[in-house]
Amino acid sequence: MIEAQKRKAIYLLYQEGMGVREIARRLKLSSHTVKTIVAQKGQMPETVRKDKIRIDPELLARLYGECQGRAQRVYEKLTEEEGLRVAYSTLTQILREEGLGKKTSKRCHQEEDKPGAEMQHDTSPYLVRLGPSSVRVQASLLYFRYSKIRYLKFYRLFNRFRMKCFFHEALSHWGYAAEVCIIDNTNLARLRGSGSNAVICPEMEDFARQYGFRFLCHEKGHPNRKAGNERGFYTVETNFFPGRSFESMQDLNHQAFDWATIRSANRPTGKTRLIPSVTFEYEKAYLKKLPPYIEPPYCIHQRATDQYGYASLDGNFYWLPGTKRHEVKILQYSDHLKVYHNRNLLGRYLLPADGLKNEVIFPEGGPRPSHRPAQRKQPTAREEKVLRSLDKTLHAYLDFALPKSGKSKHRFIRELFALYRKVAPTPFIQAVKRALTYRITDIATIENIVALKLREGDFHVSLPHIDQDYLNRDAYIEGCFADEADLSLYEKLEEENG
Repeated sequence: MIEAQKRKAIYLLYQEGMGVREIARRLKLSSHTVKTIVAQKGQMPETVRKDKIRIDPELLARLYGECQGRAQRVYEKLTEEEGLRVAYSTLTQILREEGLGKKTSKRCHQEEDKPGAEMQHDTSPYLVRLGPSSVRVQASLLYFRYSKIRYLKFYRLFNRFRMKCFFHEALSHWGYAAEVCIIDNTNLARLRGSGSNAVICPEMEDFARQYGFRFLCHEKGHPNRKAGNERGFYTVETNFFPGRSFESMQDLNHQAFDWATIRSANRPTGKTRLIPSVTFEYEKAYLKKLPPYIEPPYCIHQRATDQYGYASLDGNFYWLPGTKRHEVKILQYSDHLKVYHNRNLLGRYLLPADGLKNEVIFPEGGPRPSHRPAQRKQPTAREEKVLRSLDKTLHAYLDFALPKSGKSKHRFIRELFALYRKVAPTPFIQAVKRALTYRITDIATIENIVALKLREGDFHVSLPHIDQDYLNRDAYIEGCFADEADLSLYEKLEEENG
């Protein structure tokens, strides 16, 4: 490529009368090149690649908005969903030309990586949209520092028991553990102290010993000690969430598992362009292989069964087949329960979907219960909705008379709904209107008002509307021409009894 200033000099020499061969000899160029520059009058030609990739600006702007400005996620959607073959560097250049590019924050300091030396764990809160509503969740991330493989899972509530379940699930998936796990000064694993003076809870020490590692807290104010894990959360925000939708916690965790263990594990990372899954195969020789079997973590609950054979836990009811009612021991695992009595297994139960309460659950492969539990909650949302839809008067009366919460609220709705079921709508609405006028909240008084209205008869009950189109229905026409029923049998019975 000949610079613009040199091109202008060649053209000026030619205009002053110097020959093409002389110019080529002095500037050490070919005669053909000099002739081409003279023909172009010393100007730099505009060259356009024939295979230049063009991306629709509207499509690029739409994807950029959907992916919250994350170029890596835009690149994935372009190549996978739109079928455009474009290099990542080309895409970022196009984004800058369109005014869509962003400067990324400076990366944290990175210490020397050693195979099998350590892994890192941390949690981070997020507000995620699950279906029609937004839910606050806790993301738990385990990161192998050398190979850079991850394991990601989300929880509505993250405590010490769920921390154990997460480590068991993550390490069982990869099959190996590093010598040390770097954590912050969380009280989920730390008993007292901080940093190098931190004392780990004996319970968590015993738990980690089963998998061949130990917990180590970093110093306060030094989060860069687990910078790889912090960078992992940044990748979750910039690459996992943008452009994805989730219907439930199960769907969220299913997509997180695929993203962390398949997509992210097989994608080149950093300037080295190493693939984590390939690097992990090399690192296995330095890691500690897990034993063939490790008992999954569990919590122990003592419960008593009611007269119908139900034991309650976390707002749900688990039915125990049989006629004996006694004290039971419930072992709560990450996704199921086991119920024991005197060391005898009575049943295994799958935990209900996340967030469900007041559910009746029976053992796997066992019979279904014939009775409902004695302490099961009976919501009145449906009855309240029916009452409010009758008339504006009912809606205003419920706003005035309905208790805010508790058993009295449900009792009031049930009693008012039972009165509505016994009385015609017109006198019922008139009685409620009168109760609203005089600020009456006693159901017995409203029932007396209804009785008074019925005795006075000062109301008009409208006849139900009958759609006359029934005369044209096939079933009605077919019945008109059917044979009349033979009632002679009943006539003979009347004569015999008479």
